[in-house]
Amino acid sequence: MSILSWVNSPKDIKKLNTDELNDLCAEIRELLISTVSKTGGHLASNLGVVELTVALHKVFNSPVDQIVFDVGHQCYTHKILTGRKNEFSTLRTEGGISGFTRPVESEHDIFSSGHSSTSISAAVGLARAKQIKGEKGKVIAVIGDGALTGGLAYEALNNSGNDNSNLIVILNDNNMSISRNVGSMAKNLTTIRTSPRYVTFKSKIQRGLARIPKIGTQISRTFTYINSKIRKKIYHATFFEDLGFRYYGPIDGHDIDALIDVLKAAKAHNHSVLINVNTVKGKGYNPAEKNPTQFHGIGKFDINTGEPKSSGKNFSSTFGETICKFAEHDGRICCVTAAMAEGTGLCEFADKYPQ
Repeated sequence: MSILSWVNSPKDIKKLNTDELNDLCAEIRELLISTVSKTGGHLASNLGVVELTVALHKVFNSPVDQIVFDVGHQCYTHKILTGRKNEFSTLRTEGGISGFTRPVESEHDIFSSGHSSTSISAAVGLARAKQIKGEKGKVIAVIGDGALTGGLAYEALNNSGNDNSNLIVILNDNNMSISRNVGSMAKNLTTIRTSPRYVTFKSKIQRGLARIPKIGTQISRTFTYINSKIRKKIYHATFFEDLGFRYYGPIDGHDIDALIDVLKAAKAHNHSVLINVNTVKGKGYNPAEKNPTQFHGIGKFDINTGEPKSSGKNFSSTFGETICKFAEHDGRICCVTAAMAEGTGLCEFADKYPQ
């Protein structure tokens, strides 16, 4: 009997050990590939976040802990784990489940998404609402490196790092090079700092120092200052730490144990945390790993070869051909791509008019 067959809610995942979680991830990937080959959809990005999504639901308690996905099209595993497994075959079909998070579908879908770079702003608002209402729970924003091309994400980071909002931002880095820690010492420090025991111990030390009459507060501040300086000397200070986040990373996004450890550490913090997770788009399906752009958003395809079943032209390719014809006669035409020249049909235009 497969593990996925009796996983009907996030509560069921809590019972699984590491081996069972890895088996569950493999079964989810099979379901993703099989379903999207028939319905079309965003395959590569979803294959890349299977372990991350499983680990999130293992550590946190949705919907008390709220998870916001950016852009939202990588939410397929989340939907499978939150009671929509049996309806997953209706993905992106009329009357079926959406390819994005939709609050009308489930209490686990916190924010209706589709446009990139919005998750952190939404999560900041949700986290502050919890503070105001005295509600329990963390708020987790899962954002891809591509979504960090939007200024809205940086505005949200700037407004959230130092406000003690219990916000957790997970940067799913599957392409862009982010400033990262280097060297064996940095890796060891990451391991130590993600230990829940370490986080708890450090908090107790700081609280204990602060209770010392007259000089306690100053000693605690000095301790925090020295700790920060040592860390910045040993490894590169990151952009995110300068914004006030506790930074963990890079973390292997396909290592269940590592993901669970770092998420538990983030959960133990009473401060904004950013976790840099490295994933592989198309993980587990060779055609998608070789050509993740083609499988970013794809129609029906042959599951054995990865080749599209429809040979007809789509809107993007037709637009690309047409705009090139117009540009041949009008030198004023310029095109701006949404960070995906292939997906927007602009590869030919970019080759002909690189300027």
